[in-house]
Amino acid sequence: MAIIPPQVLIEGYSIGIFPMANSLTDEEVNWYTAQRRGIIPIDQFHLSRRMMRRIRQGHYTFSCDTMFREVMECCADRPTTWISEDLIESYVRLHELGYAHSVEVFDQSGDLIGGTYGVTLGAAFFAESMFQRKKEASKAALYHCHQLLVNGGFELWDVQFYTPHLAQFGCIEIPDKEYQGKLKKAIRREAKFCKG
Repeated sequence: MAIIPPQVLIEGYSIGIFPMANSLTDEEVNWYTAQRRGIIPIDQFHLSRRMMRRIRQGHYTFSCDTMFREVMECCADRPTTWISEDLIESYVRLHELGYAHSVEVFDQSGDLIGGTYGVTLGAAFFAESMFQRKKEASKAALYHCHQLLVNGGFELWDVQFYTPHLAQFGCIEIPDKEYQGKLKKAIRREAKFCKG
Protein backbone atom coordinates (compact mmCIF):
# COMPACT_ATOMS: atom_id res chain seq x y z
CA MET A 1 0.00 0.00 0.00
CA ALA A 2 1.19 3.52 -0.83
CA ILE A 3 -0.17 5.42 2.16
CA ILE A 4 0.64 9.14 2.06
CA PRO A 5 1.89 10.31 5.48
CA PRO A 6 -0.35 12.98 7.03
CA GLN A 7 2.45 15.56 7.09
CA VAL A 8 3.03 15.12 3.36
CA LEU A 9 -0.68 15.69 2.66
CA ILE A 10 -0.68 18.77 4.88
CA GLU A 11 2.39 20.19 3.19
CA GLY A 12 0.86 19.56 -0.24
CA TYR A 13 -2.36 21.39 0.57
CA SER A 14 -0.42 24.25 2.14
CA ILE A 15 1.19 25.02 -1.24
CA GLY A 16 -1.91 24.37 -3.34
CA ILE A 17 -1.38 20.84 -4.66
CA PHE A 18 -3.56 17.76 -4.17
CA PRO A 19 -3.22 14.00 -4.87
CA MET A 20 -5.24 11.87 -7.26
CA ALA A 21 -5.05 8.26 -8.42
CA ASN A 22 -6.35 6.77 -11.67
CA SER A 23 -8.65 4.13 -10.15
CA LEU A 24 -9.80 2.54 -6.91
CA THR A 25 -7.03 -0.08 -7.04
CA ASP A 26 -4.27 2.15 -8.44
CA GLU A 27 -1.18 2.06 -6.23
CA GLU A 28 0.31 5.20 -7.79
CA VAL A 29 -0.69 8.71 -6.81
CA ASN A 30 0.06 11.88 -8.76
CA TRP A 31 -0.02 15.43 -7.44
CA TYR A 32 -1.91 18.17 -9.28
CA THR A 33 -2.51 21.88 -9.24
CA ALA A 34 -4.43 24.25 -11.51
CA GLN A 35 -3.37 27.42 -13.31
CA ARG A 36 -6.91 28.66 -12.82
CA ARG A 37 -8.45 27.58 -9.53
CA GLY A 38 -12.08 26.95 -8.70
CA ILE A 39 -13.31 28.47 -5.45
CA ILE A 40 -16.71 29.19 -3.96
CA PRO A 41 -16.60 32.58 -2.20
CA ILE A 42 -18.23 31.75 1.11
CA ASP A 43 -20.34 34.92 1.09
CA GLN A 44 -21.60 34.14 -2.43
CA PHE A 45 -22.80 30.55 -2.01
CA HIS A 46 -26.40 30.03 -3.08
CA LEU A 47 -29.00 27.33 -3.64
CA SER A 48 -32.24 27.39 -5.59
CA ARG A 49 -35.34 28.48 -3.70
CA ARG A 50 -36.86 25.06 -4.27
CA MET A 51 -33.87 23.33 -2.70
CA MET A 52 -33.86 25.70 0.26
CA ARG A 53 -37.54 25.00 0.75
CA ARG A 54 -36.88 21.24 0.85
CA ILE A 55 -34.20 21.75 3.48
CA ARG A 56 -36.44 23.98 5.60
CA GLN A 57 -39.24 21.42 5.35
CA GLY A 58 -37.02 18.86 7.07
CA HIS A 59 -36.41 16.42 4.21
CA TYR A 60 -32.84 15.98 5.45
CA THR A 61 -30.87 15.71 8.65
CA PHE A 62 -27.15 16.33 8.86
CA SER A 63 -24.08 15.42 10.82
CA CYS A 64 -20.36 16.04 10.52
CA ASP A 65 -17.41 13.74 11.15
CA THR A 66 -19.55 10.76 12.15
CA MET A 67 -18.99 8.53 9.09
CA PHE A 68 -15.81 9.80 7.45
CA ARG A 69 -14.60 6.51 5.97
CA GLU A 70 -18.08 5.65 4.71
CA VAL A 71 -18.40 9.02 2.98
CA MET A 72 -15.06 8.54 1.23
CA GLU A 73 -15.98 5.01 0.18
CA CYS A 74 -19.30 6.25 -1.21
CA CYS A 75 -17.49 9.00 -3.14
CA ALA A 76 -15.22 6.33 -4.65
CA ASP A 77 -18.10 3.98 -5.52
CA ARG A 78 -18.55 4.89 -9.19
CA PRO A 79 -17.38 3.47 -12.53
CA THR A 80 -14.36 5.79 -12.69
CA THR A 81 -12.77 7.35 -9.64
CA TRP A 82 -9.57 9.11 -8.64
CA ILE A 83 -10.02 7.96 -5.02
CA SER A 84 -7.90 4.84 -4.53
CA GLU A 85 -7.98 2.49 -1.56
CA ASP A 86 -4.61 3.90 -0.52
CA LEU A 87 -5.98 7.45 -0.63
CA ILE A 88 -8.91 6.41 1.55
CA GLU A 89 -6.50 5.07 4.16
CA SER A 90 -4.36 8.21 3.86
CA TYR A 91 -7.28 10.56 4.44
CA VAL A 92 -8.70 8.45 7.27
CA ARG A 93 -5.40 8.97 9.08
CA LEU A 94 -5.63 12.70 8.36
CA HIS A 95 -9.19 12.66 9.71
CA GLU A 96 -8.02 10.99 12.91
CA LEU A 97 -5.62 13.91 13.39
CA GLY A 98 -8.42 16.46 12.90
CA TYR A 99 -7.46 17.75 9.43
CA ALA A 100 -10.00 15.91 7.25
CA HIS A 101 -13.74 16.22 7.73
CA SER A 102 -16.98 14.84 6.37
CA VAL A 103 -20.57 15.98 6.08
CA GLU A 104 -23.29 13.33 6.15
CA VAL A 105 -26.84 13.72 4.83
CA PHE A 106 -29.66 11.44 5.98
CA ASP A 107 -33.21 11.06 4.74
CA GLN A 108 -36.28 10.99 6.96
CA SER A 109 -35.75 7.25 7.54
CA GLY A 110 -32.24 7.85 8.84
CA ASP A 111 -30.45 6.35 5.83
CA LEU A 112 -27.21 7.89 4.58
CA ILE A 113 -28.08 9.38 1.19
CA GLY A 114 -25.35 11.92 0.52
CA GLY A 115 -22.19 13.53 1.75
CA THR A 116 -18.98 15.36 1.07
CA TYR A 117 -15.51 15.53 2.56
CA GLY A 118 -12.45 17.72 2.49
CA VAL A 119 -9.35 18.92 4.27
CA THR A 120 -8.90 21.94 6.55
CA LEU A 121 -5.78 23.99 7.21
CA GLY A 122 -6.31 27.11 9.28
CA ALA A 123 -9.30 28.91 7.77
CA ALA A 124 -9.05 27.13 4.40
CA PHE A 125 -11.32 24.25 3.41
CA PHE A 126 -10.25 22.10 0.47
CA ALA A 127 -13.30 20.27 -0.88
CA GLU A 128 -12.46 16.87 -2.34
CA SER A 129 -15.56 14.98 -3.48
CA MET A 130 -19.25 14.41 -2.84
CA PHE A 131 -21.84 11.73 -3.52
CA GLN A 132 -25.56 11.15 -3.48
CA ARG A 133 -27.76 8.09 -3.33
CA LYS A 134 -30.94 10.10 -3.76
CA LYS A 135 -31.59 13.02 -6.07
CA GLU A 136 -30.29 16.37 -4.80
CA ALA A 137 -28.69 14.91 -1.66
CA SER A 138 -25.30 16.26 -2.74
CA LYS A 139 -26.81 19.75 -2.91
CA ALA A 140 -27.99 19.29 0.66
CA ALA A 141 -24.46 18.23 1.62
CA LEU A 142 -23.01 21.40 0.09
CA TYR A 143 -25.59 23.48 1.94
CA HIS A 144 -24.62 22.00 5.31
CA CYS A 145 -20.93 22.24 4.47
CA HIS A 146 -21.44 25.94 3.77
CA GLN A 147 -23.19 26.39 7.12
CA LEU A 148 -20.23 24.77 8.89
CA LEU A 149 -17.76 26.98 7.04
CA VAL A 150 -19.67 30.14 7.95
CA ASN A 151 -20.15 29.15 11.58
CA GLY A 152 -16.55 27.99 11.89
CA GLY A 153 -15.00 31.20 10.60
CA PHE A 154 -13.53 29.92 7.32
CA GLU A 155 -12.25 32.29 4.63
CA LEU A 156 -11.39 30.06 1.66
CA TRP A 157 -13.50 27.31 0.07
CA ASP A 158 -11.32 25.62 -2.53
CA VAL A 159 -13.10 23.28 -4.97
CA GLN A 160 -10.03 22.77 -7.21
CA PHE A 161 -11.66 23.19 -10.62
CA TYR A 162 -14.47 25.35 -11.95
CA THR A 163 -17.33 23.36 -13.50
CA PRO A 164 -20.74 24.45 -14.80
CA HIS A 165 -22.29 22.22 -12.11
CA LEU A 166 -20.44 24.03 -9.31
CA ALA A 167 -21.19 27.41 -10.90
CA GLN A 168 -24.83 27.07 -9.84
CA PHE A 169 -23.64 27.26 -6.21
CA GLY A 170 -21.47 30.34 -6.78
CA CYS A 171 -18.19 28.78 -7.95
CA ILE A 172 -15.82 31.13 -9.76
CA GLU A 173 -12.41 30.71 -11.35
CA ILE A 174 -9.39 32.75 -10.30
CA PRO A 175 -5.75 32.84 -11.49
CA ASP A 176 -3.28 30.74 -9.52
CA LYS A 177 -1.40 33.84 -8.30
CA GLU A 178 -4.59 35.22 -6.75
CA TYR A 179 -5.40 31.81 -5.30
CA GLN A 180 -1.95 31.50 -3.70
CA GLY A 181 -2.45 34.86 -2.00
CA LYS A 182 -5.80 33.79 -0.58
CA LEU A 183 -4.36 30.43 0.46
CA LYS A 184 -1.39 31.91 2.34
CA LYS A 185 -3.68 34.32 4.17
CA ALA A 186 -6.29 31.69 5.08
CA ILE A 187 -3.94 29.03 6.44
CA ARG A 188 -2.54 31.55 8.93
CA ARG A 189 -6.00 32.12 10.43
CA GLU A 190 -7.92 29.93 12.86
CA ALA A 191 -11.23 28.20 12.11
CA LYS A 192 -13.09 25.13 13.29
CA PHE A 193 -15.07 22.93 10.93
CA CYS A 194 -17.12 20.75 13.23
CA LYS A 195 -17.81 22.51 16.50
CA GLY A 196 -18.86 20.70 19.65
